[in-house]
Order: sequence, then C-alpha cells, then structure tokens
Amino acid sequence: MTTELLSFEWPIRVYYEDTDAGGVVFYANYLKFMERARTEWLRQMGIEQDLFLTQGIAFMVRRTEVDYRAPAVFNDELIVVSQIVQKKRASLIFQQTIQRKNEVSAIVTGQVTIACVDLERGKPIAIPKSIMEVLARVG
Repeated sequence: MTTELLSFEWPIRVYYEDTDAGGVVFYANYLKFMERARTEWLRQMGIEQDLFLTQGIAFMVRRTEVDYRAPAVFNDELIVVSQIVQKKRASLIFQQTIQRKNEVSAIVTGQVTIACVDLERGKPIAIPKSIMEVLARVG
C-alpha cells in the first residue's frame, strides 16, 4: 500500500561544526538533519520515542538512499521536508528533502526506511497499534 501522507517541515541552521575542511556540510550530517526532522515530526504528533525504549522497542534505520545535489555551507538556513510515503506492518518509508530556506530546489533528497525492532531479540516487530493510530490520523 503506497500513499502520500502529510508532510512536515523542520528548520535547521548550518553551524561551523557541521562543515568539513572544505567549508561545506559534511555528507553524513545531512542524515543527522533528516533524523532530527523525523524525530520532531513524531514528537509533534505526541509520539515520544523514549517511552518505547523503556518498553524494549526502538525505531532503527534499515536503509538509506541519498542524492547530494548541491552543497550547503556555514550559516545556511535549511528546511528538512519529511513525508511518509509507505506504511508497512513493521516499517515506515520516509521521503525527505533538504532545501535552503526560501528556495524550492532540493539540495539533498533521501529515502529512509525505519524498522520497528524488539531490542531484546534484535528482530523486527509490528509497529505498536498506538503509533499506527496516530499515523492514520495524518493520512
């Protein structure tokens, strides 16, 4: 089942610590920006991941695909746009783009698959019903 769900935008400012020796954002930091945006989206919907950690459940990145189109540099204001494009029993697939504030073109695009995992067994499990109910309300 593939459906497009409500998107979420999260602002990020590039700090000096985010850049490499060439003065551009270090490529792995874009993944951190995407992670923050996904976490804040869930938080805005009332889903606090630390609660699930106490129950032995975690959401882990299973797969990423990232396309770097243009560099961001120190002090750029960026917007990370996140959208769930597929909900499965034990995973979510996010489409994410990063663009400069007030610009339309993406500088980075990515697709990230997040799996729900039983921490004790280290195996995928069904996403808790409470989370699926919240996600059903946004799309």
